[in-house]
Amino acid sequence: GLADGVTTPTIRLGDVLGDLPGGQWRRVRLPFAPFDPARAGYGFSRLEKVLFSQSVDDGEPHTLIVDEVRVVGGQPARPVQPPSGLRAQGWERHVDLAWDRDDGAGVLYYVMHRALDGVNFRPVGIQRPGVGRYADFLGGSSLTAHYRVTAVSVDYEESAPSATVTATTTAPDDEALLTMAQEAHFRYYWEGAHPDAGLALECIPGDPNLIALGASGFGLFALIVAAERGFVTRAQAVERMHKALDFLERADRFHGVWPHFLDGRTGKTIPLFGKVDNGGDLVETAFMVQALLTARQYFDRDTAAEAHIRDTITHLWEAVEWDFYRNPADPDYLMWHWSPDYGFHIDHPLIGWNETMIAYILAAASPTHPIPPSLYYTGWAGQSARAVSYRRWGQTTDGDHYANGQTYYGIRLPVGIGTGGPLFFLHYSFLGFDPRGWRDRYANYFENSRAIALINYRYCQANPGGFVGYGPDCWGLTASDDHTGYVAHDPSPHADNGTITPTGALASFPYTPDESMRALKHFYRERGAELWGIYGFRDAFNPTVGFVSGIFMGLNQAPITAMIENYRTGLPWRLFMQNPEITAGLERLGFVRE
Repeated sequence: GLADGVTTPTIRLGDVLGDLPGGQWRRVRLPFAPFDPARAGYGFSRLEKVLFSQSVDDGEPHTLIVDEVRVVGGQPARPVQPPSGLRAQGWERHVDLAWDRDDGAGVLYYVMHRALDGVNFRPVGIQRPGVGRYADFLGGSSLTAHYRVTAVSVDYEESAPSATVTATTTAPDDEALLTMAQEAHFRYYWEGAHPDAGLALECIPGDPNLIALGASGFGLFALIVAAERGFVTRAQAVERMHKALDFLERADRFHGVWPHFLDGRTGKTIPLFGKVDNGGDLVETAFMVQALLTARQYFDRDTAAEAHIRDTITHLWEAVEWDFYRNPADPDYLMWHWSPDYGFHIDHPLIGWNETMIAYILAAASPTHPIPPSLYYTGWAGQSARAVSYRRWGQTTDGDHYANGQTYYGIRLPVGIGTGGPLFFLHYSFLGFDPRGWRDRYANYFENSRAIALINYRYCQANPGGFVGYGPDCWGLTASDDHTGYVAHDPSPHADNGTITPTGALASFPYTPDESMRALKHFYRERGAELWGIYGFRDAFNPTVGFVSGIFMGLNQAPITAMIENYRTGLPWRLFMQNPEITAGLERLGFVRE
């Protein structure tokens, strides 16, 4: 059937294939000729669905299982070559395999073969073309395995095997485990980046051209950590920064503000949430600018290449018109969106406590388009009826006037809605902003974030919903993919459905190092076979309903890399806070040093 309701002629499988034996797989080829598309005036690019129906030949029902449907050309594919450059690295419980990507015409997928004895190889997994990596989870330390990889053509002809490589899993080591997690999650933004933009995709697998701006900013934090730790060379990081900055310079901007989603090929806005979402997104831009200012401090060498990075970042930073993003009809807030066609129609004010704090800090710090400091108190921490009503999303009055002061699971919470909300509230604005030693009139936000993380942890220990898997080693409620869609999970009955998101616990390392380390060990050692992949942990899992996310998500991978580094060395925090504008901005907002 075609998209406009037109149907093609019917073809009888028996006329083409003869008898199909039951109980076994068989590859079936159906020629296009009986459909005669040229004569009928339709093309197979419009094909929407394929229908199978049983005739009345024997009057009995039969089940036909179809594993894959592909459209291929009429000419047989040429044989494919095995991948070259195969290498293997053993970690505590898994082995990383990587090879030189050369997906010339005709490669359908790759097959990984493993032999524990070095002789009897068996297939253990496949990888799609365009990805030159595979993670083989062995489940134990001090295990040796031998590997080789084959390529499979579009005609399902398998190549000769690659050269054989060998790797041994290592002994348990907490520092190595942290490094492993940082490097793997960084790969999402390095190996999985858009080839033209050099920036992050919304999710993998997903739309291969959908650039997510905020996730891309998070990825730049991960790039800085990677350069510092030697996952890539500094020269490679500089080259990637040039590609990313070139894209950001030519991409759509609206009064200096980028949209939420961009086409990685063209830099044009993708209004993913509807036609009115075709303009600037101040929050996603704040996430990106936070990363750019961190990079401006990191790439500090006296070379033309690094000077270009600094100059370009300064230009982009100073072009953001933070003060424009105030709706004249309600000017007490910064607004999330503005559209050249619909203005402030979306009408979403930035009201805390949530992930948007960094937008107010940067807006106050801007050397070219600053907001008045009063906006922090009328908008972010506002007490107006609109602000109070907005905060009722938590289905509680606790914290609806910004300050909270209640105690949950033995932890007093200075600021936050209900039990604090999803954990990304204490990650996204604090990848660069170091809250230690600073407070406003309401809280020290390091201690506030620690309180929210501990409440989340103790809630999962208490497990009032009776969900499978929750406990002292398995916690972390935040926004992620789940079996119903993308959901912001938090420690409250209305926002908890049994879904644990690894980034929730792991990006909280600076606040809860012991509890986060327990979670890391559990996710990797006990659940690694289902959760661990080429880009670190898959987005989320829900043992109660038997769900494991099939994707890695740009918003959730890099906070693990960056916040573990803030726990280990404080590098991202130190770099961002070295920008003189930031200290001045905090002081303008009334923050004081403790």
